[in-house]
Amino acid sequence: MDVKAAHRTDSLNSSSTTPYSAARPPHSIYTQSVGGVTVIAGGGPAGLTAAYELTKSGFPCVVLESEASLVGGISRTDTYKGYRFDIGGHRFFSKNDEVNRLWNEILGDQFLKRPRLSRIYYNRKFFDYPLKPVDAFLKLGPVCSATILLSYFKARIKPIKPERSFEDWVVNRFGRKLFQTFFKAYTEKVWGMPTTEISADWAAQRIKGLSLINAVTSVLFKPFRKAGKGAVIKTLIDEFHYPKFGPGQMWEAARGKVRDGGNRVDHDSRVARVEHDGSRVTAFVSRDSSGNETQHTGRNFISTLPLRTLVKIMDPPAPAEVQAAADALKYRDFLTVVLIADQVDTFPDTWIYVHDPEVKLGRVQNFKNWSPYMVPDASKSSLGLEYFCFEGDGLWRMSDQELIELGKKEIGQIGLVDPSKVIDGCVVRMPKAYPVYDDEYQKNVEIIRNWLARLENFQVAGRNGMHKYNNQDHSMMTAFLAARNIMGQGPFDPWCVNTDAEYHEEKAVDQTAADTAGRAVPRKLATTE
Repeated sequence: MDVKAAHRTDSLNSSSTTPYSAARPPHSIYTQSVGGVTVIAGGGPAGLTAAYELTKSGFPCVVLESEASLVGGISRTDTYKGYRFDIGGHRFFSKNDEVNRLWNEILGDQFLKRPRLSRIYYNRKFFDYPLKPVDAFLKLGPVCSATILLSYFKARIKPIKPERSFEDWVVNRFGRKLFQTFFKAYTEKVWGMPTTEISADWAAQRIKGLSLINAVTSVLFKPFRKAGKGAVIKTLIDEFHYPKFGPGQMWEAARGKVRDGGNRVDHDSRVARVEHDGSRVTAFVSRDSSGNETQHTGRNFISTLPLRTLVKIMDPPAPAEVQAAADALKYRDFLTVVLIADQVDTFPDTWIYVHDPEVKLGRVQNFKNWSPYMVPDASKSSLGLEYFCFEGDGLWRMSDQELIELGKKEIGQIGLVDPSKVIDGCVVRMPKAYPVYDDEYQKNVEIIRNWLARLENFQVAGRNGMHKYNNQDHSMMTAFLAARNIMGQGPFDPWCVNTDAEYHEEKAVDQTAADTAGRAVPRKLATTE
């Protein structure tokens, strides 16, 4: 079938032409001219944050979103027969004041403050998380608890050297028995690789500051409350904000404010080509579900598309080396099986980590406990069962009905809900949910960055846009900086936003740290001769 081309040129007027003259930092890929239309690929947290910031300051922009009606990317809220559900569950908590300000500015009184209650399912028992020594002792029993302590002291007296793998790192700090109990099965489910093949540096970042002694004393003294200069460790907070109708409400509200400000968010507009002349991007070409194409010209361009996708749609094509680097980037995918139960209440948790290797299930979200407004019928409950997989593998290829039946079976197997109480369900598949850090990812991202750097009016932002497994506040901060470059407030380098959604302006920041900034992600252990 012939593709119908409906070319048009966007002609929103610029509200500013003030240039800035500061030198670009290394790896910056942004032109020194400001004003004119900004075209943004992707309506997730990064794309809409950039659009919102530009709109507030009177800069024209258009957001191109492939979804027919939803916004928010992986932070969206889907609906099924009036039931609302997240893709993974999203707490709204950040150590970055600007991010917190923006959230409240967009959503106002639609935020709820929610208590955090999460547990670990292991060996047919539910353990408080973070681990509480008395709770763990009672449920593990005196023999297992004694074995954990002996294993811990053995690891401290005779640690594994050299410490190379994730498994080595955790065993050295918690002992092998606790590692096997609370770390091994879940980590391997999430990342699809043995813990002996994951580099220790991921554990050092992801579990930094924790030890068995800290876990024991935390109940009495709560040392987790402060880290460094009084910062809160995000994974251990007791409460968080959450939009009344799910995280998608935040991004639906942001879309409304962009449109109210005179700018556009176009749905059913998948970016199919990025046209460039070797030094500047000249247009994004979007394609709708009917095959019609629209050319969006502008002065400035931001992409939040996966880097692998971005390179493949460059026109003219990227060099072979860059295409090979893009093809080598890997992603971990996951799917959510939503089950609707004919029960007023199921279990008290917001979510549960499933560490049992006998089931494929990785995590369970209890949407009614995130917000009662997620469930249209107060006599019912809805659960999100999360399965981590690779696109195209056995789980991914299962039919929706097969997955629903698997979910019913496993939710009954671990004792959360009687399968006979499940009256309906649906499945949502999310490709490219987690960028994977393998042996070669850093080199491949650098090759792509270096090539994109010649496009002086083009920036990337967000999780997939930068191939960084991060939280939405980190994605938002990269978008803040991209927008401020366009507004002439830079130059800033969005790649220097770190895991805490903070920006290091000093170039003295270690370049490796800058390159890997973002939420910690496991890296496959490099082999040695």
